[in-house]
Amino acid sequence: MNTPSPSIYDHILAVVRLIPPGRVASYGQIAWIINAPSPRMVGYALAGLSDGSDVPWQRVINSQGGISPRGDPLSSGRQRKLLEAEGIEFGPEVRVDFARFGWGGPDPVWLEERGFTSLPWTGRRHRSHPTRRGRR
Repeated sequence: MNTPSPSIYDHILAVVRLIPPGRVASYGQIAWIINAPSPRMVGYALAGLSDGSDVPWQRVINSQGGISPRGDPLSSGRQRKLLEAEGIEFGPEVRVDFARFGWGGPDPVWLEERGFTSLPWTGRRHRSHPTRRGRR
């Protein structure tokens, strides 16, 4: 029996599950790691989670270190409270310092075992991923 290959959303959620408590990643970082078409796709995957999901969605923030507004006006406050409960501190302009709280990404062996063609996150913009043949 053939097992269907995981969707890009499955890959996104698998990587987000790896972010440890007290650390954050950006939408772009997750997209880079799995070579997704755009950081926005990461947002779509997280927005589709049901309440009670085991995916730590709150640990994914925007590239400026801020919480991106969602459809529910209360969700930003909820996300901040969840992050603060994990020890993450917000600085001026309600931003998280990636140098202090940023996640370095998954173990390269984990990526290789799952067939990902990514490089370790270097903080570069998503667009410059070397496997994006000619896309800019």
